[in-house]
Amino acid sequence: MVDNVLPSWGFLTNHAQVLVCIAQDPGLRLRDIAERILITERAAHRIVTELAASGYITRERTGRRNRYTVNAHFPIPDPIAGERNVGALLDLLTGESDSH
Repeated sequence: MVDNVLPSWGFLTNHAQVLVCIAQDPGLRLRDIAERILITERAAHRIVTELAASGYITRERTGRRNRYTVNAHFPIPDPIAGERNVGALLDLLTGESDSH
């Protein structure tokens, strides 16, 4: 019998978790992303910068805030994912087919 104890490790990388946060709320602040996935705001900033530099997200400045768009057609950078794209992964994780 398996106890209902959560393991000390996770299935998703911080990059994947940030993508999920952005897909669910494109106007989310870095501080809020960091709080949701239990990382520092500095780490969230680094991840968002890396995702933007790689083309996985687009950042648009709206007043004093950023609004993000996930580029769902980009491939998942993992050999096991095969031909699947980021949109397919986000559909699975968010349960929403038009969240990005």
